[in-house]
Amino acid sequence: MSPISRGFTGRRREVADPSRVPPGQYVTDDFPVLSAGPTPHTPLEEWSFAIDGAVEHPLSWTWDEFLALPAENVTVDIHCVTKWSKLDTGWKGVSVDALLEGRTWFSDRYSVLDPYGFTFYTWGVRRELPMGELKNYTAFKDRMLDRPAVRRVVEDEKVKV
Repeated sequence: MSPISRGFTGRRREVADPSRVPPGQYVTDDFPVLSAGPTPHTPLEEWSFAIDGAVEHPLSWTWDEFLALPAENVTVDIHCVTKWSKLDTGWKGVSVDALLEGRTWFSDRYSVLDPYGFTFYTWGVRRELPMGELKNYTAFKDRMLDRPAVRRVVEDEKVKV
């Protein structure tokens, strides 16, 4: 078996709109993914998806239960650190907000992970990602800003949130 998957082509193509592609990236129509080995296969009857940890109540779904959740379609450009870009990529999936509807995401208790979650939120804002659409994550960010020490650092360092 080859250590490089057949999907890796690496051919450079001209881009219709170069402003959509970061410097040094090339556009591809497929997913040129390198694999370190065979992709593991989980039979669907054994598959599960769980959210646990900093939530009030752990959640878990089987494959069939997950497929029954409300899904949405999203079209985005993907820019990989291995220098390829795939434009207008269509995805269908369940949003985190749908999974956590009516539940507290991150608990109201402060944990060592909260500063990381807050930092990732601000990174998304700086990169002009639609962070406000993530209702539960935005509620977490607002709870963090209620902490005087966090608010003081955000103001002193002029962090965009």
